[in-house]
Amino acid sequence: MATTNLQSTILTQYVEHCLTSGNKPTSVYQFCKNAELDETEFYQHFGSLDAVESALWESFYSNTQSLLGMDKAYAAASRKDQLLSFYFTFFEVLLLNRSYVLFALQGQQHLLSKLTPLKGLRTAFKEYATGLIEAGNDERSRWSQHPATLFSEAAWVQFLFLLKFWIDDRSKGFEKTDAAIEKSVHTAFAIFDNASLDTLVDFGKFIWKEKISTH
Repeated sequence: MATTNLQSTILTQYVEHCLTSGNKPTSVYQFCKNAELDETEFYQHFGSLDAVESALWESFYSNTQSLLGMDKAYAAASRKDQLLSFYFTFFEVLLLNRSYVLFALQGQQHLLSKLTPLKGLRTAFKEYATGLIEAGNDERSRWSQHPATLFSEAAWVQFLFLLKFWIDDRSKGFEKTDAAIEKSVHTAFAIFDNASLDTLVDFGKFIWKEKISTH
């Protein structure tokens, strides 16, 4: 999502308001007054405060893709390595905004799939996942191809799992999240490529161990 200077200012001011006050703005009027913005200028770019929240999540995604676009090795990498790079880069972007992410999702992690602000991000990520899936299908016979719609939805579920994992992660340097990314991506591609179920079992053991250790 390309942003103008004013759009960027609104996004920055929104985050600042949330983190300094501990609450979301109650109205566009209140937000604009505190941010010293003109309401008419606000509405030229956003139709509501919900739209600002959605744009923030979309900006995390677009910033990730921009960084990947500057990596010459990314385009030539395998689909698995591309997805790994996406996740590692995305969570680095989120790390710069962790305080806001924790604020925005506090108490709602179990409802991630239903959160309105993530709709735009969901659409963008599923389009990205669909591209990877279709590229994989191009390497398979017609009868062994996987439905992109179904598998992109599964990829979104994986994305939500990793986001929730990262939110709860208290390990140094988020090393547990890094391990979860590697295991989940390896598992996803093992399933996609019809590899041994040993990978799925290994991932299941990892998740169970982490679930036990956090309770």
